[in-house]
Amino acid sequence: MTEIYLIRHAQAEGNVYRMMQGHWDGDVTDAGMEQIAALAERFKDEDIDAVYASDLHRTMLTASAITKYHPLTIIPEPRLREINVGPWETKFFGNVMYDEPELARQFMYDQDKWYKEGAETYKQVGDRVYPALEDIARRHEGQKVVAVSHGVSIRCFIARVSGMSLNDVENLPIVKNTSVTKLIWENGKFSIAYLNDYSHIIPLGDKAWGSTNDLRDVAMNPAEHRDYYVSCYEDAWRAAHNSTKGFEGSVYLESAISHYNSDNSAVLCIYDDETPVGLIDMDTRRGAKEGCGWVSLIYLNPQYRNKGYGIQLLARCISKYSFMGRKKLMLHVADDNKPALAFYEKYGFKTVSAENTGTGKLYLMEYDLGGRHHVQ
Repeated sequence: MTEIYLIRHAQAEGNVYRMMQGHWDGDVTDAGMEQIAALAERFKDEDIDAVYASDLHRTMLTASAITKYHPLTIIPEPRLREINVGPWETKFFGNVMYDEPELARQFMYDQDKWYKEGAETYKQVGDRVYPALEDIARRHEGQKVVAVSHGVSIRCFIARVSGMSLNDVENLPIVKNTSVTKLIWENGKFSIAYLNDYSHIIPLGDKAWGSTNDLRDVAMNPAEHRDYYVSCYEDAWRAAHNSTKGFEGSVYLESAISHYNSDNSAVLCIYDDETPVGLIDMDTRRGAKEGCGWVSLIYLNPQYRNKGYGIQLLARCISKYSFMGRKKLMLHVADDNKPALAFYEKYGFKTVSAENTGTGKLYLMEYDLGGRHHVQ
């Protein structure tokens, strides 16, 4: 008999960005690192003989929870990777669901029918994950093994073992980040001892799950939406400085038009379905030689603040500049804007300098686009 602890990776960037991550090799979040620490304590006193993981960073890093207390080498197994969603890779959920609603519905609720050219089907995922775990079980007869994989991959495997339909979303959910499913391999067959046990991270609270609200973005020409752009910037200025003293709407509008003319995806209007709820303005020319990406404005309507939406806007800036090969993300935040300072610090920004201006102290904040959590 072989015992396999099948674990989903810790919370990763794509989970909180609300982005299709598939084979995209994103990082683990700070909340994910807390989950990994809790997972390490859970397995501290278990006798583990081997550790396998999908060869993506988020699974290899999650597997380091086991090697923290056990002198084992993590064995990469590419067949344990997440579903490859092809053209949807790194697209935001909100955009996918709006642009291709029927395909998005099938992806979530009618998986047997889902097909996207250039992507794997759910069946193809099962066809590689099941034999991978079968090989691991045969290789470690009589031992205890950990295998770290991904949400859809684990779900496809469980469906085959249990006989449940992938369309049965009520009884066959996507397992939680770092949740443990214990498998028994005996007489050439798998059985499930328990499924989706995440008791070790319950004490971490809601931050372990991330946002489930999905916004979409549309490139916006500020010259054609002058009033909207200025009103957003004015409201952002008021929130930052507690007044509109010193606000020059026409100056910021002309800058935004210049940003758009240089890069027609530099200014984005953010929607909740059909309702505009925010704005992003990036100056992609600035800092290019130094490898920096500059954000001129990230704005959310007041009713959408402090509800988990902000990271989806910041994620679009991180994603864009990462794909452009920039190494750092830069922006200014007013000293009076305490909520914004706390938000950016929460997501890894560091203050690198401060200057006094006519409207008060202004901090220059920096985010390392090349930074990763590393396996210890």
